[in-house]
Order: sequence, then C-alpha cells, then structure tokens
Amino acid sequence: MPASTSRARRSPALALVLALALAASAGAGAQGARRWNPLAGDDVHDPASPALGVLQEPREALSRLPPDTAGNQVDWIRALEAGHIEPRTRLFPETRIELRDTDVLLNLAGSTPIVRFPHRQHTQWLDCANCHEHLFKSQPGANRYSMERILQGEQCGVCHGAVAFPLTECDRCHSVPHPRPALATPRAPPR
Repeated sequence: MPASTSRARRSPALALVLALALAASAGAGAQGARRWNPLAGDDVHDPASPALGVLQEPREALSRLPPDTAGNQVDWIRALEAGHIEPRTRLFPETRIELRDTDVLLNLAGSTPIVRFPHRQHTQWLDCANCHEHLFKSQPGANRYSMERILQGEQCGVCHGAVAFPLTECDRCHSVPHPRPALATPRAPPR
C-alpha cells in the first residue's frame, strides 16, 4: 500500500485533500468554457427576493475578467494588475496601507513542495491586521501550520476555499521544489 494511502486512512483531513485534488484534476480538463449559475439558482440567494433584480448576474460581471481554471473562474491577481478592477485600499482615511514584497517559505522540511507565501499579492487586497496577529503571528517560527486546520477553515482556509482560489489547487501554494541534495564526490581509496 502506498505511503500516501496509509496516511490518508489515518487522517480524515488528508483523505479529504486527496479526494478533492482527484476530483479537481478530473474536472479541470472537461471544464473548458467558464460557467456561472444565475443568482436565482445558486443556492445562496433567495430566488423570491425582490432585491435579486437589482444585483448583477455573475456571468455579466465576471466574464470580462481574466480567466482562471479554479474557484469562481477569475484570476483576480491578473485582474488587479491589469487594472480591470480597483478594490478599495481602505475604509477609513487614517488607515495606513503597507504593501510588502517579501515572500515567506513554509514547509521546508515536509515531503510536499515548499509553500511560497507571497505577501505582495495578499497586501494588494488586505491590510496586515486582517491576518496578523490573530491568524498568524508576525515572528518567524511562531506559527504551526496544519492542512487539517486549513481544511477546517482556519489559518489560510479562512479565505482559500471561501473567497480565494480553492484548496484543491495544491500547486499554487506548494510551488517550490525542495533543493536536491548535492551528490557526494567519490573519494580516492587510501593508499
């Protein structure tokens, strides 16, 4: 039995991740055209609400934005960088916006590829206080990351899987290969 299968049996969260990843990879090729449910049939909005007629349909709003293959099928970072959207940077004029260009590498000792957390893309949308200090501590090494917690809507899962690309897109976060160990140089036999 492969190691990943035996680990999945011990961890329901890992089993869920594997199942989601398989389902996502199976559906990605067949997806082709982008599709959005009308608001009246999306199982979120009340089809009897008179306000429904005032809201913009997702197809009308999202089809003009750069495509993506996951989630709501919009590449929000490309949309932001190309000027298609201009989200508010603050609600209150006194809020100081801090754009950060630093990347943080996580999962350095894990068996999956290293996670590269890009502060730049996140701080274009969010103030630091959205995540720090309640979701993540600012001090290096102070956080214990867990896919199980993320899948339960904690840590990164507060946004990813809800308003950002879904957790089935593993390689978007686990994107940096582990460095290969240097090959040992053979030594000459002693004389």
